[in-house]
Amino acid sequence: MNSGSENERPLSNDWDAWLSRHSAGMLLFARQQARREADAQDLVQESVIESWQRGGGNGNGPPALGLVYATIRRRAIDLARSQDRRTAREERTGSELPACWFDTAAEDRERAQLIGQAMRVLPANYREVLTLKIWGGLTFAEIAETLEIPANTAASRYRYGLEELRKLTKEVLA
Repeated sequence: MNSGSENERPLSNDWDAWLSRHSAGMLLFARQQARREADAQDLVQESVIESWQRGGGNGNGPPALGLVYATIRRRAIDLARSQDRRTAREERTGSELPACWFDTAAEDRERAQLIGQAMRVLPANYREVLTLKIWGGLTFAEIAETLEIPANTAASRYRYGLEELRKLTKEVLA
């Protein structure tokens, strides 16, 4: 028998009347508990369903109002903790990431491997000049002096070496 108390479990299956009567109050309470409007709306919906399922959900009608409010509160606490953990985790992860968005290290390693393979195949005279010019930063006069060859020969070996290097890397890429 229904005594008329709002906290008592309604005996009727009139969900529309129950929701229209209590939804504004539940949403107001959820807004006080949640950080965002969308979260408050979700809390109300999920709490009504969870409370109804706890009560058996077998056609007995809407759940007890007190149970719904208690569930809203518990779920809001759980949601806030979850969001706090996520924020902290993202901040930790974000601070550990490099400043750049794109990690080119993989491409750089791949390019270095490709060039290394091609350099091993190059004739030694081209390889020496390319290494001294590109990685050593020497001028053609300094390369000529180091290898005891004319400067024009150093320059032509450099040009021919670059040509061969392009061919070899194209073959590997193709």
